[in-house]
Amino acid sequence: MIEILAAAFAVFAIIYLMMSIKIVRQGYQYTIEYFGRFTTVARPGFNFFPAFFYGVGRKVNMMEQVLDIPGQEIITKDNAMISTDGVVFFQVLDAAKAAYEVSDLYNAIMNLTTTNLRTVMGSMDLDETLSKRDEINARLLSVIDDATTPWGVKITRIEIKDIRPPQDIVNAMARQMKAEREKRANILDAEGARASEILRSEGEKQGQILQAEGRKEAAFRDAEAREREAEAEAKATKVVSDAIAGGNSAAINYFIAQDYVKAISLFATSPNAKTILFPVEATQLIGTLGGIGELARDAFGDKSASEDRSSGTQIPITRERQPVARDKG
Repeated sequence: MIEILAAAFAVFAIIYLMMSIKIVRQGYQYTIEYFGRFTTVARPGFNFFPAFFYGVGRKVNMMEQVLDIPGQEIITKDNAMISTDGVVFFQVLDAAKAAYEVSDLYNAIMNLTTTNLRTVMGSMDLDETLSKRDEINARLLSVIDDATTPWGVKITRIEIKDIRPPQDIVNAMARQMKAEREKRANILDAEGARASEILRSEGEKQGQILQAEGRKEAAFRDAEAREREAEAEAKATKVVSDAIAGGNSAAINYFIAQDYVKAISLFATSPNAKTILFPVEATQLIGTLGGIGELARDAFGDKSASEDRSSGTQIPITRERQPVARDKG
């Protein structure tokens, strides 16, 4: 009988010890209650708490968790209806608070996020909700993290997954985007045409400046050439004048012959008629040419020619006028 009682006591003791040992897995913490009152938190690993006196209250997940926010219908500030959903990343920092400060932690976080999502996005225009997701996420994170701090929870991230406007608004936005792109294309075309006109005007301006400088240089060169020609003419006239003053009339015949030949060449190049009739005193032309020869001999110091002139020998000049026909054709 004693042996049976000892065996029963040993079995009871083993069962009691096994019930008193609490093995906590990594990433979790257990709240320990003494007759229903919270006393301490069991950390991961081996823990011993006498059975029947101490019990496990809540098993709290201490790892970072993800909570899906279901799709919500939200009216924006400009009365546009949009559908949106998101995710919340959070981590429990205090197991006791998460277990005893809120009844249902997951449901509380989800409802808190949903209501604040409506508040934040409802205060913004449609364009802002579509273009300022980072701002929406930051505002939600700040508000919800402050609200969950008493629960021993840290909200690490809040992300808006999708924003779906109605189909008619999507079509209107597509037309608006197309019009905006066409506007930018027209502006770029106008700016390109403007730049092209400016460059063309600058080129014409530079061309006119260069042409003006060229005309200026040409005028300067022409003036210089005329000046040189005038100087040469003046020297020639002075030489002729000196020759005439010295009693040499052949110099006059030289200039008369030049003008005479020029006049005949002008008749020949006249476009008014194919055939020109005019009198030519050949003997006068020959006499003029002889005067040129006399002038040349005087210039080279031909004394024999000077003696012939002094002896009174002259070329006879006849006064007959003979019509001469010259056909330009």
